[in-house]
Amino acid sequence: MTVAAPRAETAPTAASPSIIGVFVRLKLSLMRGGLRRSRGRTVGWCVGVALAMLYALANGAGMIALRHNHYAPAVSVTVAVVLGIGWAVMPLFFFGGDDTLDPTRLAMLPLRPRPLLTALLISSLIGVGPLFTLLLGAGAVTSVANGPAAVVVAIFANALLLVFCVALSRAVAAANTRLLTSRKGRDLALLSGVFVAIGAQLVNLGLSSLSGTDGLRRATSAASVVRWIPPATAVDAVRSTGRGAYGLAAVQLAVTATALVLLLHWWHRSLHRLMVSPDASTIAASPEESTARGTAEGRSRLPLRLPSGRTGTVMQRQFRYMWRDPRAKAALATGLAVGLLLPLVAVVQHGSVYQCLWAAGLLGIQMYNQFGLDGSAFWTVMTAIADRRDAELELRGRAMAIALIAVPYVTVVTTGAALLLGRADALAETLGLSFAFVGALVATGGFASVRFPYAVPHDNPFANAAPGQSGLVMLNVFGGTVAGTALCLPVLGPVIALHLTGHHAFLWLALPVGALYGAALAALSLRLTAPRLLDRLPEILATVRG
Repeated sequence: MTVAAPRAETAPTAASPSIIGVFVRLKLSLMRGGLRRSRGRTVGWCVGVALAMLYALANGAGMIALRHNHYAPAVSVTVAVVLGIGWAVMPLFFFGGDDTLDPTRLAMLPLRPRPLLTALLISSLIGVGPLFTLLLGAGAVTSVANGPAAVVVAIFANALLLVFCVALSRAVAAANTRLLTSRKGRDLALLSGVFVAIGAQLVNLGLSSLSGTDGLRRATSAASVVRWIPPATAVDAVRSTGRGAYGLAAVQLAVTATALVLLLHWWHRSLHRLMVSPDASTIAASPEESTARGTAEGRSRLPLRLPSGRTGTVMQRQFRYMWRDPRAKAALATGLAVGLLLPLVAVVQHGSVYQCLWAAGLLGIQMYNQFGLDGSAFWTVMTAIADRRDAELELRGRAMAIALIAVPYVTVVTTGAALLLGRADALAETLGLSFAFVGALVATGGFASVRFPYAVPHDNPFANAAPGQSGLVMLNVFGGTVAGTALCLPVLGPVIALHLTGHHAFLWLALPVGALYGAALAALSLRLTAPRLLDRLPEILATVRG
């Protein structure tokens, strides 16, 4: 008689609880907690949400009004692409303001990347941004939906558009988490205002160039390419369905779905790396890596040979400040970007070539308040200045660091704008006036930095001056600009006179005269300001260290 061996009792495995509900409640709790910080924050949030919803509803209604219009497909796919770009760049600017964008905060919890990805994706669909996208997407798909089959596809396409945008935003945030939590990420946040302002102006230029029938024709031509860029493919699938091209619509939906799968795979790999890989800052570098890093850091980043002596040392220090200090980097980036934007406006709107003088002015004012950014570290500069010669070399090095950027930049921008405007005949005089203007602003900026310095608070990266010193800022910027313009009259006067008398053949002389005059004016001013700097070193230190 055979006795069967007793089967081992298998303990019932408890179903692992879903974390989706936990993350949804966490997202709602974070939203409620943010609104409870202050009444002003709550009011501001409510006003912002109301304006965003009104904007979305108005644009959605406008797109719906374009139904059966020839330009409706171009508008719908353009809106889809703009939404995708907006969601892609949003983490780069607002990473520090949204705690849910940083998955490293969950690294110590026993969570695997795949369930975490699902929970984060679903919880990310809650908020004002997804609702805004849903309303705009609904207007886009409705404007091209013709027929019952297109309506069904439109519902699916709008949901696919929303999920694609959210997944793209999360994938970008996860891939750049280490960068955005570093010093470079904080620099990027500080520069975000500049990027947004420049981007808004570029959008304005684009809209102005698309005004009229010719502009709409160009937009329609561009839409034939844009409609194959996800997530615009999902929106255009609705139009294809309405036309009876079901095979094309299926291909377009498949393209969007494939792009979404690739995004989710990228996001999953980034989450896996963040959750299981140690931070590079916690790993001791090998001796070979340390030696290589030290050698790389020891080499100058500049491909130029700087002057020898104290002047070259000061220039190298200024370039390092421009590269490392977020405030100096933001000021320089603003000058470069706006100095290029205004001539670009002149080109697009067929304006004047003399708008290129803005580039010279915005870079020349970088000479103002030279010691404010040094802060308490100005004492190292003060201890290295022993006589008038040292003071002059200190000022000369700071001025030459600005000139080394301003002169080539102004030359390229002015030459490009003059050629695009068809005003090559005005290039010489415009360059001469620009060089004279740069030299005049360097001259007045050196004097203002010594005579009217002001402290820059380092605890608030968005403040340009310490409390109570706004008047000095206005005096430096506006007073110095007016003084610099007045100093340019010896070059500007003859140019105007040659125009009025019709002697246009001699206008080329403005280029060498303006360049020499600007250089001589800056050198003379720095030489005369050096003794005052030597006498005011203690006062400047007491002012800039706050």
